[in-house]
Amino acid sequence: MEKIKILHCIETISSGGVEVLRLGFARNMDKTKFDLKIICTNAIGPIKKALEEEGIEIIEVGQFGSPFEPSKYLKVLNVIKHYSPHIVHGAVFEGMCMAAVGGFFGKVKGIILEETSDPSNRSLKAIFLQRLLASSADKIIGISPAVCEFLNTRVNIPESKIFQLSNGIDFNYLQAKKKKITKSQLGLSAEDFVIGAVGRVHDKVKRFSSILMALEKINKPTIKVLLIGDGPDLDDLRNLSCIKGISDQFITVGFREDTSSFYELMDCFCIPSANEGFGMVAAEAMFYKLPVIASNVGGLKNVVQDEITGILFQPNDINTLAISIIRLYEDNVLRKNMGEAGFLRARSLFGISHYTEIIQHLYQTIYIEKYSKPC
Repeated sequence: MEKIKILHCIETISSGGVEVLRLGFARNMDKTKFDLKIICTNAIGPIKKALEEEGIEIIEVGQFGSPFEPSKYLKVLNVIKHYSPHIVHGAVFEGMCMAAVGGFFGKVKGIILEETSDPSNRSLKAIFLQRLLASSADKIIGISPAVCEFLNTRVNIPESKIFQLSNGIDFNYLQAKKKKITKSQLGLSAEDFVIGAVGRVHDKVKRFSSILMALEKINKPTIKVLLIGDGPDLDDLRNLSCIKGISDQFITVGFREDTSSFYELMDCFCIPSANEGFGMVAAEAMFYKLPVIASNVGGLKNVVQDEITGILFQPNDINTLAISIIRLYEDNVLRKNMGEAGFLRARSLFGISHYTEIIQHLYQTIYIEKYSKPC
């Protein structure tokens, strides 16, 4: 049988979860059965390099000025004309637009769209546009039960079109990038209890400030926060820690590709987001046997099992967050049990092998439905 040619359409390739997942798929897919190319708006950084090292061609079309910019779709159609993909798979808004419009006018028989974020606050105009794009698709992937419910009840996509598939963590890839970092190098002592947090520092969404406010309430100098990530609100968070008198308890290292180097220094993990489509870093932390304190929103409700693999709390509930931190700080057995349970859950449900197996089966199913010749 010929190789099934897949054209992934996404927005910028830099350091986000969508492109990390594409890299995980590229590294683990059956290259005897599948061929992959990626269209994106722009590509920079180590993930671009890693994809190219896997032999994946990346075609940049430039940033969109509007959802329906003709020059961009002409570039997409030109790629489709020369590559002749069997399936186009679009994720993130620009990626879905490229896959739906390019796939339709390029007469690609298999079209998959993927909702990768928490759409609960989406405008009516955006919902209408998503419904329009979905009309040309064969399947719409939702990355959590909450996202799938939104697609069905708010966007009015039929259940038969919706396909739930959680993101996959490439643990071996994370481990390969690990470097030897000690607590002392970060100004931490062996006795310090370290709350970990990872992500783009956009506080309206990620709400890292909630951890700092909980830390102020707890008032225990040996409890520290280690934040891995960069973004527009990082300086504001540092200023907040100074105002709250806890700057010595707030350690930031900026964006780091080798996140695994830091997970191993943490005693628990916290993701207090206002919304999350999936919560990939929560699943990553579970691979490192960390109990996870998470806000009870979006995909996090599916990743973290309350009182089993971690603790769920309502976003912005600083009192409950502080109590949850103290519980884990004071109870070594609880931390260990939750960490072990989280590891088993992550390994069985959120590994890249599990993801790759399912997405390859979806591609094969659509290929057989669309391209098999009748007897």
